[in-house]
Amino acid sequence: MTRLTVPDPDERNDLGAFVARVVRLDQAALVRLVARDGMVTAWAATPFDVLATRTVHGELEPGDVTVPASGLLTALTVERSGTVDPGAGGLWQGELPPANGWQAVDDVPAAELERLTERGLAVARENAGPLGPPASLLDQTVLTVSSESRPAVKVPLRCLFALSGMGFLGDSGPDAGVVRVSATGTWLRLDARYGAVVRRRLTALPLLVS
Repeated sequence: MTRLTVPDPDERNDLGAFVARVVRLDQAALVRLVARDGMVTAWAATPFDVLATRTVHGELEPGDVTVPASGLLTALTVERSGTVDPGAGGLWQGELPPANGWQAVDDVPAAELERLTERGLAVARENAGPLGPPASLLDQTVLTVSSESRPAVKVPLRCLFALSGMGFLGDSGPDAGVVRVSATGTWLRLDARYGAVVRRRLTALPLLVS
């Protein structure tokens, strides 16, 4: 049996809220749980082709498992025990970003990202087709950040939609805090108050067949 232990009730509630948002966006979503150094990190794909993640103190046996989000939500919100069975049987598609090698680029006011998101939503409504906003719109750069130690990092609109859709920005306003932008050579990460979103910055080039 798979065992997920999160001793702190507040952190269990935080993880439950994260999974509830995942289920709200996709009833059939999967959550991948990974244990490392006394922490358990939950990963989920979003409809914006961006990963959402949340980390809590805890233990997991086995240390890497993919489970249906709906079952994990039931375990966290109905059983309400320090140790639950999160389920099993999921098959994770794709890769996860590295655990190490991240460099902070800049901190951006959450209120500014909220304004950019609202502006992007208005444009998306005007251009939405049968399948939603076009990928070209979601891939548009809405923010560029840089630091003295690394080149500029471009943030696409889809990352802001994922932050907003997961409720990670929380209440907007001057006291909403900041969102930290971090990057590796190929990954982008936005850490907000209630969770983070992660996306690949570069896609692999297809092999040329001669």
